[in-house]
Amino acid sequence: MKTILVIGSTGQIGSELTRELRTIYGGDHVVAGYIQGAAPKGELLEGGPAAIADVTDPIGIANVVKHYKVDTIYNLAALLSVVAESKPRLAWKIGIDGLWNILEVARECGCAVFTPSSIGSFGATTPHDMTPQDTIQRPRTIYGISKVTTELLSDYYHLKYGVDTRSVRFPGVISYMTPPGGGTTDYAVDIYYAAVRGERFVCPIQAGTLMDMIYMPDALKASIQLMEANPDRLVHRNAFNIASLSFGPETIFAAIKKYKPEFEMTYEVDALKQSIADSWPDRMDDSCARTEWDWHPDYDLDAMTQDMLEKLSLKL
Repeated sequence: MKTILVIGSTGQIGSELTRELRTIYGGDHVVAGYIQGAAPKGELLEGGPAAIADVTDPIGIANVVKHYKVDTIYNLAALLSVVAESKPRLAWKIGIDGLWNILEVARECGCAVFTPSSIGSFGATTPHDMTPQDTIQRPRTIYGISKVTTELLSDYYHLKYGVDTRSVRFPGVISYMTPPGGGTTDYAVDIYYAAVRGERFVCPIQAGTLMDMIYMPDALKASIQLMEANPDRLVHRNAFNIASLSFGPETIFAAIKKYKPEFEMTYEVDALKQSIADSWPDRMDDSCARTEWDWHPDYDLDAMTQDMLEKLSLKL
């Protein structure tokens, strides 16, 4: 039985991943790691053990790993794209210096490590249509630079020290559970909130801007499925393209309007978000993930839209 530490368990992905892992492995086998001042609450706290796990404190991380006999670490500590641009030094400290600490603990304690990368690891010179698994990666944001470094450093620890490192390149993640936290793709979450509240949505991304997206249940599925995959099948490790949905603002608006005919949207483009979006792929080629560990998403745009509107209506 695995014993798992989720670092960043109170974040957008971490809060849902922790719950999902507990349903699979049992509450006692999944430790919710958090930073000072951001302790888990409610079900997240009551469903299993919790401990301070700050990536900037390697001794503290090592103590948690040893105390709970952790063999698998999901490292979700990072700043999102727009926030990272305003705090580049902090983005590097958490994303890269923090990852180094985690990998050193993993090397010493024999842990497997999942540290997600992102579509942000690509840049304007990357092929945008069906972006290959292996291609040029020259991002111009600190977020993207840190993600490329994450991939390379994780590969280094696997090749040099045998640490079982694995990761996916997350598209924009859409969820009804936790509010967005400063990402370029957050508009695709905000738009559903506006629709359910009966508000007109002001879109910060211009029409026709395609970006990869994924619904949270599929993001969780990919994270867990990859860590359960047979290592003998893995040609790649850090990090796999995973594709699910690709759309522009006008397409998601039309999908919502099908169920909310009164819904309205206007555009007020945010220059920073638009410049970041323009540098990212329109859609990634995820054939390596499908071949090496049988990846496939469960949700298309219509299925996600129905579920988001239903769940947010209950929540709000």
